Amino acid sequence: MNQPVLNYQSNQNNAEVIAAWLVDNLAEQLEVEPNEIDKCKPIENYGLDSAQGMIMVSRAEKQFGLEFSPMFLRHYPTIEALAERLAEELAESNLEVFEI
Repeated sequence: MNQPVLNYQSNQNNAEVIAAWLVDNLAEQLEVEPNEIDKCKPIENYGLDSAQGMIMVSRAEKQFGLEFSPMFLRHYPTIEALAERLAEELAESNLEVFEI
């Protein structure tokens, strides 16, 4: 899996990069091609179980340097919504770093 390139100036670009990473990660876990994943459909439609959800959360935390609750998968049920929220979290965490 390629290392995503984040732009700390653009939440929209980051959401797209994060969404692409999430699609690739989900496809890998489900052993399907990434083009079979629709980022606008609920993640639960793909049969992701709770253990796989925890793996995805853990990988995303490591990949993007964020800590977030697995409940994000319930509150932001699509890859698109989840990616947008993670981009916001990333921007907020970077603002805190720059304010120090």
